[in-house]
Amino acid sequence: MTDSRQIEQQAADWLVRRDAGDWTPHDQQVLEAWLAASARHKVAFLRLESAWSEAGRLQAFAAGLPAGGPPPRAATAPDTPALPDLRDLRFAPRRVATRAGRWRHGVAATLAVLAVGSAAWGGWQLTGRQEAHYVSAVGQVQTVTLPDGSIATLSSDSQLDVQISRQERSIALARGEAFFDVAHDTRRPFVVEAQGRRVAAVGTRFSVRRNTDELRVVVTEGKVRLDSGPAADGRAQPVALLPAGSVATAGRNGVLVRSVPVADAERFLEWREGFLTFDDTSLADAAAEFNRFNTRKLELGDAVVADLRVGGNFRWSNADGFVRLLEQGFPVRAERHEDRIVLHAR
Repeated sequence: MTDSRQIEQQAADWLVRRDAGDWTPHDQQVLEAWLAASARHKVAFLRLESAWSEAGRLQAFAAGLPAGGPPPRAATAPDTPALPDLRDLRFAPRRVATRAGRWRHGVAATLAVLAVGSAAWGGWQLTGRQEAHYVSAVGQVQTVTLPDGSIATLSSDSQLDVQISRQERSIALARGEAFFDVAHDTRRPFVVEAQGRRVAAVGTRFSVRRNTDELRVVVTEGKVRLDSGPAADGRAQPVALLPAGSVATAGRNGVLVRSVPVADAERFLEWREGFLTFDDTSLADAAAEFNRFNTRKLELGDAVVADLRVGGNFRWSNADGFVRLLEQGFPVRAERHEDRIVLHAR
């Protein structure tokens, strides 16, 4: 499902909800926030709104015709074949729907046409569920708009499986890491599931990252709730409430939460701008971070080099530059191969 198709569906959904008769000031605020989130949102909404208005104008023109027959026919050339007179044509009667039902079905049918016959839009109307799948390649950071208007930024080699219903917004992080800028909707929690845990929010900004045996959650705005499944012995584990500035690591031994300034929490997310930040980080961990974003891997030839501590801000796309700095400032020797760089102590 393409982003443009999703935005069309979201705009159509907003238009139906707005004209349904139960529109509230809160709904208007959420719509305005969705429109302000992206110029593409605003363009799609205005285009559909304009088309829908034109449809209303056509109905108004038809309502203004004089009763008793069709509008007068324009003059034709003498040799033009006469058109059939359809004034006595009658259609078979049909069941009259209720006013509300007739209006809703008419809006849904018209907007489905305006959205280029999207099957997904029809599915939403019938089942109240939308699904989407997003994948980023190694070395690719991809920003997408989810069906509910939330923004997700996928880190390198990541996958999201999204299901949006009228009751809940469910996102499965199959692998990798993603940052979420959640559209505010108190009626539908935004839940990210990974490694048997659930990270729930209403309207906030946070990231979720899957590692081999642990999950990391970083909150930069609002609050989220981290729910863990039962422990190995079957006992329920406590729920962690994470305000902005929280960095939570959930593993086999439970959940560890650190509270840091929001600016420090943002440093964990600098991969979105193409950087990795290290602060007294072991070279083993730094190499693992570079390897997330590159097909040419950094390998550690011995334990001595793995324990070296590094710090600084580096472009994740420039592993070669990082290695050259290591060679200049540390007792490190690099052995370069086409598919890897092996680091040895010297």
